[in-house]
Amino acid sequence: MTLRDRIGRLAARLWRIITAPFRAILWPYRKFRAFLDQEPEDSPTADVIARAFEEPMLLVDHLEDLRRHLFRALIVLFGMTVLSFAFAKRILEFLAVPLEGGVEALQSIEMTESIGTFMRISLMTGFVLAFPYILFEIFAFMNPGLKRGERRLVLFAIPFSFLLFTVGIAFTYFIVLPTAVPFLTNFLGITTVPRPSNYVRFATSLMLWIGLAFQFPLLIYVLAGLGFVDARTLSRNWRFALVGIAVLAAAATPTVDPINMGLVMAPMIVLYLVSIVLA
Repeated sequence: MTLRDRIGRLAARLWRIITAPFRAILWPYRKFRAFLDQEPEDSPTADVIARAFEEPMLLVDHLEDLRRHLFRALIVLFGMTVLSFAFAKRILEFLAVPLEGGVEALQSIEMTESIGTFMRISLMTGFVLAFPYILFEIFAFMNPGLKRGERRLVLFAIPFSFLLFTVGIAFTYFIVLPTAVPFLTNFLGITTVPRPSNYVRFATSLMLWIGLAFQFPLLIYVLAGLGFVDARTLSRNWRFALVGIAVLAAAATPTVDPINMGLVMAPMIVLYLVSIVLA
């Protein structure tokens, strides 16, 4: 090896040492760009299904990938749930505001009821905090089969999905609960003393389902971007959509009166119209 080659190798090593911090900083960006820019194999659906039957190990590989994504999502959900232990009591006080008397209006009649209430509050709070990451894991599982434009559409929809989810929770807390709770606790003039487990299950379930219902416009937007639906089909089938919204509102509404059901239906109808515009 000549002196010139030795000097060249030494210079290359020095350059790698000097630029190592910059390459370390840019490494996540490069991996992310590679993650976005990869293109799936362009094969007809029938060929893909036939290949899966001929080579069952391909399906096993997909199931293994799904298991890894679900496992990571569950780990994050568990971590967020444990983190929620620190402020579960404050969240209970926050949830009990629509009740006359707040937390003091709740009465437990079982030894372990308070513990179950505490765990449910922590779990639901952990789910809300972990919701963006769970969506990202779903996206990561779908990623190999998406084209570049579709991949970016789904990826950028994740923060808006979390925003709509929190808007749905806020709508439930500030609009639906203050109307539904007095109606339920004083129906027919009979004063109701709610139990912690029953009230928390009622409030959190309502928040969860209405929060998920607020995902509808974004879901339609993504499906339209992927070519599964179009605005003409949505506008032509508005009668079926109205019936579906009524059924969903009836299932999500804890009361049988038309006022609370209408409070849930109204934003969902508006969201359906918004989804047509987005499509």
